[in-house]
Amino acid sequence: MDSLWRKTEFWISAAIVALDQITKAIVSAGLPVHGSVPIIRGFIDFTHVQNTGAAFGLFNAAEFPFKTSILALIAALALIGIAMYSARLAPHQKIARLALALVLGGAVGNLIDRLLHGYVVDFVDVYWGEHHFWAFNVADSAITVGVVLMMLDMLLQERNVSETV
Repeated sequence: MDSLWRKTEFWISAAIVALDQITKAIVSAGLPVHGSVPIIRGFIDFTHVQNTGAAFGLFNAAEFPFKTSILALIAALALIGIAMYSARLAPHQKIARLALALVLGGAVGNLIDRLLHGYVVDFVDVYWGEHHFWAFNVADSAITVGVVLMMLDMLLQERNVSETV
């Protein structure tokens, strides 16, 4: 059963990478950089952005030598850490394993962009009036959902441990 779950985790990560790369290719082919198409007027647009920074546009405006290489190396090291942690999870920790599969797929999707282009393609622009959230993509969404699931799993585990003590 553990082998089946590991295969499922792999396919979840692979599906995230594929969906992420397909949507980024569609946006890159169909919208010029900074071009925008309303999806839900006043709330969500697809806006083609090239994020040369880290998560949420951190370091986007900063220029320093080997920026792309340094950010790619940090992402690769994080992927190794995630994979090592995932391998140590017990088979019954399904929520944590699902969470890590989502994070891993998202991280790989963004790393591919960084290695191929030197930037990550972001395109989902959520806003209310003049207030804009950071533009994001499928990979970012998977990472966010994975992190939330991981936190919920930790909270549930902590609650279960304290109930048995």
